[in-house]
Amino acid sequence: MFQDRQMAQEMEDPLAAAREKEGAPEDTGEPPMCPPSSPLGYREQHTQHKGFASLVWAAMPGMLFRKNRDSSLHPLNLSWVFGYNSSLAVHSLMDGEDRVLLYVSSHIVVIHDILGNKQYHLQGHTNVISCLCVSEDKRWVATADRGPDALIIVWDSYSGVPVRTIFESHPEDGVCAIAISQDAKYLVTISAGTVQKVCVWRWTLPTEKPMCSTELKPEFGHQDYVIFNPQNPQEFVSNSKTQVIFYLWDDAGLQYRAPFLSNQTFKCLVGQFSQSVFHFNNAQALTGTSAGKLVVWDMDNPRTLPEELPAKPHGITATKVVSMQKESLTVLKVLESHDKVGPIRSISFSTILRDPPGASPDSSKPFLTRNFILSTSDATMFHVATDSTNFERIMKEVKKAVNAIACHPQEPLVAAGSHCGLLKVWDYKETQYLVSRIFTEAGIQCLSYDPEGYLLAAGFTDGSVYILDAISLQSICEKFQFSQGPVTHISFSYDSKYLATADENHSVTVYKRVLQNGSRCWEHLAGLDSHYKPIRSILFGVHSDSNEPRLLSLGEDRQLVEYDLNSSIKDHLVVTHRDRLEQAAVPLCLAWYPQLSTESFFLTANSCYKMKLYNVTTKMCRKTVLGPIYGSPLEKIQILPRTSSADPQQHYLVYITKDKVGLQILPVDGNPHKSSAFICHPDGASDFATSHDGRYIFTAGGKERTFMKWKVNLPALDAAAFLGGEDLIPFYNLLNGGREGEFFRELEDYFYYVQLCSQGIDTMEKRQVSTHIPLEEIPSVMRAIGFYPSEEEIEEMINEVKFSKYADTGEQVIKINLGDFIKLYINHRPALGLSMKTIQRAFQVLGYDNEKGDKVIDTGDFLSLLQCRGEQMTEDELAECLITLLGRRPREGGSEPDTCDPTGAAALTEEIPAEITTEVFVADILSLPIAKPEKKNRRKENKL
Repeated sequence: MFQDRQMAQEMEDPLAAAREKEGAPEDTGEPPMCPPSSPLGYREQHTQHKGFASLVWAAMPGMLFRKNRDSSLHPLNLSWVFGYNSSLAVHSLMDGEDRVLLYVSSHIVVIHDILGNKQYHLQGHTNVISCLCVSEDKRWVATADRGPDALIIVWDSYSGVPVRTIFESHPEDGVCAIAISQDAKYLVTISAGTVQKVCVWRWTLPTEKPMCSTELKPEFGHQDYVIFNPQNPQEFVSNSKTQVIFYLWDDAGLQYRAPFLSNQTFKCLVGQFSQSVFHFNNAQALTGTSAGKLVVWDMDNPRTLPEELPAKPHGITATKVVSMQKESLTVLKVLESHDKVGPIRSISFSTILRDPPGASPDSSKPFLTRNFILSTSDATMFHVATDSTNFERIMKEVKKAVNAIACHPQEPLVAAGSHCGLLKVWDYKETQYLVSRIFTEAGIQCLSYDPEGYLLAAGFTDGSVYILDAISLQSICEKFQFSQGPVTHISFSYDSKYLATADENHSVTVYKRVLQNGSRCWEHLAGLDSHYKPIRSILFGVHSDSNEPRLLSLGEDRQLVEYDLNSSIKDHLVVTHRDRLEQAAVPLCLAWYPQLSTESFFLTANSCYKMKLYNVTTKMCRKTVLGPIYGSPLEKIQILPRTSSADPQQHYLVYITKDKVGLQILPVDGNPHKSSAFICHPDGASDFATSHDGRYIFTAGGKERTFMKWKVNLPALDAAAFLGGEDLIPFYNLLNGGREGEFFRELEDYFYYVQLCSQGIDTMEKRQVSTHIPLEEIPSVMRAIGFYPSEEEIEEMINEVKFSKYADTGEQVIKINLGDFIKLYINHRPALGLSMKTIQRAFQVLGYDNEKGDKVIDTGDFLSLLQCRGEQMTEDELAECLITLLGRRPREGGSEPDTCDPTGAAALTEEIPAEITTEVFVADILSLPIAKPEKKNRRKENKL
């Protein structure tokens, strides 16, 4: 009976049970909480499978690393995070034999067992975490971020469970500072906006509203640090670089006091404020400054109990400024300095009390000290023990952007390079750091192993290129300096005879391996300004007829350039072909496509979310499909190496977008269920690499100063694709209304109407019902259902169908059925539809501002552009289009113009205003509907 009652109590309030078991702060009389990140409440979770509730109340320190995380339902699983955000604090969760740290890497909270070489990741944020705090007992961790859909999450560090998520706390700008009270009941947050808002939350309450809040004046500066009074949770202090603010709050609201202090107050240089802290005597507060001084604030009416709070904030004045040192004071917990320690960012003390060195067991001195973790702004962590005079460095990471990453072609090694010049190599299976080298002249921008695994080439921000021994990282030859700008791409040929680079000045440079005095060495072959816009990819391949290396480069100028390496001589790089790949979209990446048929292709992805297959010889576009749509186009692509146990007929594509990493099942066909993606670096993924066995993917986070290891789980992706349906089912779901919708029925009507037209509308002969239409009718049906392709797009669509079986049968296809037409329509139509913003951008380029400030195009210029630029229209074609668009409108007297007489076009243009706005063009000429919000936005943009 007693056990049943106890279990029921634990089910009602798991946090209360956790507090009772682990000594967490009491919070009785409140409703049970559900982590909003979970679809089920605590009660449902508990009754189903020992859910989050049981995890919290049964959690113990260190239990995270006893979890089995091998089984997962996701195609990609975060396995390890390299590097951390050194601008945020590092916290010590456990000390001694179980040395456990907590820190932030990008949008991930990492709990790192240093001695056990294990990591556990708290994942819930979609933006980069901007601030965090930890409770006094190290159990409760609060994190917040900035950006769209900003969150505040409170985690249980014992179990890793998100016990509280606060949505829309500061929806405009997110959070820039956060603190948790000594009793762990309250949070204070400060927004990151121009007009900052301070909020106090009781996070144990299931409410989205703060207990109290106030807005700060912009003249107070950007408040980016806040801390509670450890003896009074209803008092806290924050500071910017120029202003310290003291706060009091109760049920009546939140009040603050901003005491004035300047260089004239005490006739000395004060400096900029860094951090503030309450003195243990509760009558003073201290603030560190960049001038190495300590500001002492006296409180006129000190208190310790909330019930003694006065109605208004008590008086606070700066009584003295104490000069401490010449260097800036960044952390007020500093106990000692060290010559080899950089600027200190945070100090986190262990919860274990230890006797100081030399203390006798019977000593009556009431002095105890603790070990602590010290982190610096140059991304270094130290462990400082009370029984040692030396700092133990436990982690040294990069302090600038990580833009370069590469995997060894045969061994479990990954190399990462930073803009600070640090090159590190890790054994990624054992997660052990192996070797490093620091380059002081410039930052590392790109890396590449040669196919044999003996060499590692590095491109630098100053345009230099180093060729290193892959094991020792020592240079095997003098550095090359032939690029005038930062080297952005670097790659070896398959036989390791050539090395090619691309730089920010749109140049391609080739280096060649030669024999000199019986030994191999490298020399500069030639370079060429191949493009006039940024180069997106350089790609080595093999000529099918000669087995010689083949080199391609792809630029944002839409040019694919192929080079003749055999004919190239010293200082003369020969170009064999220049091909324009796109008409309007920008090609972003390039890869060789697996040999899945008798025809050979390379694969591209463009800025309009399309993936295209091109014949490797003719460069003809042979297929266009809808690519993954996850917020931004694909930035880089690579074929995933096959594992030894993989199906030889099954291939996968790895890609990164602006902030995500994903997998795609091949062959590409536009099926959205064959693709999956996960947020990897919210501030931008700069590069990625795949392990030689295809089991891991590594992503680099650029300015986030991290790179991550992801474990590949292909069966999960295959299962998702299977559940998405086969054949046409996934494509029906991409149509408006699906298979049973009105759009599909309308499409069927148009499809069969074309059959009637091809047989003759007025014929009395017996109809031959067919499931196909002639290829030449594809454009008319596309336009009838609202997709208006250009002439080049029409040619690509027809060629795609016409030659779809030519390599296998030698015959051309002359007709298309309804199912294939639906796939063709979905894959070729604009991925995001046609919006007013697209048309407005065109008017921004082609038009001018009229007297009202609206962007307009002169009607004469409009007609001239259609006939002289782009896919030029003849005068007859233009007249026919205008008659079709405008000629059906009744004239005076109810008559209509003769739509068969092109000469009527001149009269119809009189209905068009002399100046065409976007609204006139869309609504009056094209007769398309305009959504009301877009009308409103249009007026606002025009006014701006």
